[in-house]
Amino acid sequence: MRQKELRLALVCYGGVSLAVYMHGITKEIWHMARASRAFHQPGAVPLDGVAEAYRDFLTGIERENGLRLRILPDILTGASAGGINAVFLAQAIHSGHSLEPLTDLWLENADVSELTDPKAEPLWRYGKLWAQPIAEWFLSRPGNAVSETVSPETREEVRRKVSRFVRGRWFSPPFSGARFSAMLYEALVKMAEKGDGVPLLPPGYPVDLVVTATDFRGHPQTLRLNSPPTVEETEHRLSISFRKRVAADAPQPFADNLELVLAARATASFPGAFPPLGIDEIDRLAAAENHHWATRGQFLKRIMPVHVRDGTIGEVALIDGSVLVNAPFGAALAALHGRPAQREVDRRFVYIDPRPDSRAHTPSGPAREIGFFGAIFGSLSTIPREQPIRDDLERIERQSRDAARLKRIVMDLQPDIDRAVEKLFGYTFLLDRPTPKRLAGWRAKAQQAAAERADYAFGAYALAKFDAILDQLARLTLRVAGAGAADTSFVVAALRRELAARGLDRLTDAHGGASAEAIAFFRAHDTGFRIRRLQLLARKLSRDWELDPDIPDDALDHARDRLYAILALYYRTDERVLQNTHFATLAGAAVETPGAVLDFLATERLLPGTDLAAEELLIDAFEEMPKNLKRRMLLTYLGFPFYDVATLPMTRKEGLDEFNPVKVDRISPEDARAIREGGTSATLRGIEFYNFGAFFSRDYRENDYLWGRLHGAERMIDLVVSTVPDALPEARIREAKRKVFLAVLEEEEIAGRCRQRLIEQIRREVGERLG
Repeated sequence: MRQKELRLALVCYGGVSLAVYMHGITKEIWHMARASRAFHQPGAVPLDGVAEAYRDFLTGIERENGLRLRILPDILTGASAGGINAVFLAQAIHSGHSLEPLTDLWLENADVSELTDPKAEPLWRYGKLWAQPIAEWFLSRPGNAVSETVSPETREEVRRKVSRFVRGRWFSPPFSGARFSAMLYEALVKMAEKGDGVPLLPPGYPVDLVVTATDFRGHPQTLRLNSPPTVEETEHRLSISFRKRVAADAPQPFADNLELVLAARATASFPGAFPPLGIDEIDRLAAAENHHWATRGQFLKRIMPVHVRDGTIGEVALIDGSVLVNAPFGAALAALHGRPAQREVDRRFVYIDPRPDSRAHTPSGPAREIGFFGAIFGSLSTIPREQPIRDDLERIERQSRDAARLKRIVMDLQPDIDRAVEKLFGYTFLLDRPTPKRLAGWRAKAQQAAAERADYAFGAYALAKFDAILDQLARLTLRVAGAGAADTSFVVAALRRELAARGLDRLTDAHGGASAEAIAFFRAHDTGFRIRRLQLLARKLSRDWELDPDIPDDALDHARDRLYAILALYYRTDERVLQNTHFATLAGAAVETPGAVLDFLATERLLPGTDLAAEELLIDAFEEMPKNLKRRMLLTYLGFPFYDVATLPMTRKEGLDEFNPVKVDRISPEDARAIREGGTSATLRGIEFYNFGAFFSRDYRENDYLWGRLHGAERMIDLVVSTVPDALPEARIREAKRKVFLAVLEEEEIAGRCRQRLIEQIRREVGERLG
C-alpha cells in the first residue's frame, strides 16, 4: 500500500467581517484532519457528520486506488481576521480542542452591539441629539453607503446599528479591546472543555503558528552599511510566532491561553475600530480570570526582545497585522525548516482569500468620486488585502525549482557514488555486519575518499560547512539571548575571530583534506552533517526514489520510524541549550566573550553520548532490515560525504528538510462553484458595507459561515483528489462532494445555529446541481 502525506501550510488573509466566512473554511480543515486521524487510528475517537463523510472518502481511496493518505495541517499563518482563525485552528490541531464553541463566538459576539465599548454607547435614546441629523443625512442621502452597498432586506437593521454608532463616542475607538480579549479567552476555555484531548497530528510532530501585528511606535533595528558602518531604523513589523511538538503522552496546550489571546487580539486590532493593544490589557485579563501567567517574561522576551531589553514593554501599542503584512507567506516558508519527510510528501501552501475579485463592492455604472468614508475604509481594509501576492508566489516557485533541481542532482549522482563506495569497500562480508567500531572506521575511510576525489573543490565544501555552522551557532546564541531574528553577523564575526586565534584560520591541510583543527570543530558542532545524512537515508526509503520494488513496504516504514527516532536525538541538541540559564548569561555577552560561548556549546550541546546512542540505534536498525535493503542503506550512509561535497556548496542548507517542491492552492468563493455559480458576489453578504456587513447583521454572519463551510468542504475534496496519482472518475468526485455538503447542512440543522430557510434553500441547490 502506497503511503503519502498531504501537508498543508495555511495562509489566512485579513478580511474584516469576512472572518466569519474564513472560520467556516478552517472548520472544514479541522474536520478533515479529524477524519484523517480517525482513519489512521481506528477507534481512537468516534466520528459523525461531515468528519465521518471525509473518512469514508479516504477509505474509498485506499480501497480503490491503493493510496493510504494522511492530511496534516501543520503550518498556520495569518493576519487580522485571518490571524484569529489561525490561532484557534493551531490550538485545536495541536491539543485536540474543539472548534465548535468558536462558531458561537463568531455568530453571537461578532456584532457591533456586542463589541462596542459601553463607554461609547449613547446613554439614552436621544443621546448626542445634535448628532442625529448627521446620522440621518449620512444614512438616507442619495447614493449613501447603506443604500449602495447593503441589500434591501437588511438595510433597516444596518441603519439602526450605524445610527447608534454615529451617535456614540467620537474621536475614540468604538469597540472595546478588553471585551474582545475576554471573548477570545472565553472561547479558548470552552474549546478545551468541548475537545476530546487527542491531537490531530502524530506524536513529536511540530505545529507552527505565526500571526502578524504592527508595532505602532516601532522598535529600533540596526542596519549595516558601508558608511556609516551602522544606522538605526525603526521597525514596525512584528511576527508573533509559536512552535511546539505534539506530546507523546498526555496532551499539552499549544501555548498559554493569554499568549494566544494576545496574538489574536493584536493581529485583529483594526485601526480606528479597536484601541491598540497594550500588554497591560492582557495583564488585567489575567487578574480578572485569576490566571497565573507563568511564562509572561519568557514569552515577551521572545516576541519583543528589543522592547524588553530597552525597558519599553509598557509603551508597546500593537495594531492590526494586515497594515504591513496581510499575507504572511514568508513566515510559512521559514517554518518548513526542521520538517523532514518520513514518507512521500505533497506539500501545499493553501491561502484563504474571501475577496479574490480585487475590487471594492461598488455600484455599477461610472466610477464615483472617492468620498471621505470610502477613502478611509478602502485604505485600511481593501487596498492592503488586495495587494498582489506575486512576490511571495514567485519566491515559493523559486524554492520549489531549487528543491526539484537538488533532487535530480542527487539521483543523477547516485550510480557514480554507489560504484565509488562499492569500489572502496568491495563486497566484503563484514559490510553486512556493522559494529560501532567498524562503522566508525568505514565512515573515516569514506570521508577521506570523498575529500580526495573532490580535490580543490573540497576547500569550498569545507568553507560552506564552516559558515553554515557559525551561522547556526550565532542564531542559537541570539535566540537564547532574547534577540530573536536580529542580525547574526556581529556574533558570527566574533566567533570567527576566536576560532582563528585558536588556530582555525585554515580549514584544509597541505594534502587538500580537512585540517586536524577543522575535524575537531566539525565533530564538536556539525549537527547539520549528521541530520542531512539521516534525512538522505529516510528520503531514500521513499518509493519515488527508485528503490528495489521487491523490498516490502512494511520494512520501509519500520526503517523510516527507526531513522526518525535517531533524528530526534539530534533535534533535541538545540532544545537542551535553549533551556539552560547559564548559557543565557553567556549568550548575552557573546560578542565580548565568544570563547566562553564556543566552549559551552562544545561540551553541552552535541554530547558524546548523543553520537554513541545514535550509532547504536542505527546499527540496530540495519540489523532489522532485509539484506537487500541493508546493503543499499549502508552504501548510501557511507556514500553521504560524496553527496554532501557535491550539493552543500550549492544549497548552503543545514538539512534537506522536506526536499520537495511546494504547490500553491487557493480557497475562495471563486474556486468553489459546485453548488452555486457567481463566486463571491453570489454567495457572501459580509462584502456589503465595505466588508463590514457581517458585523451589522446576524443573518449575514449565518450566511457567510455556512458558505464558508461548504466552500471549505468542496476545496478539501479537491485538494485530496489532486494528490491521488490516478485521476478519480468525475462521478465519484461529485458523489463525495454531495455527501459532505449534505452532512454539513444536516449538522447545522441539528445545531439550530442557522436559519432553516437558508439551509433548505442550499439543500435544494445541492440536489439540483449534484443529484
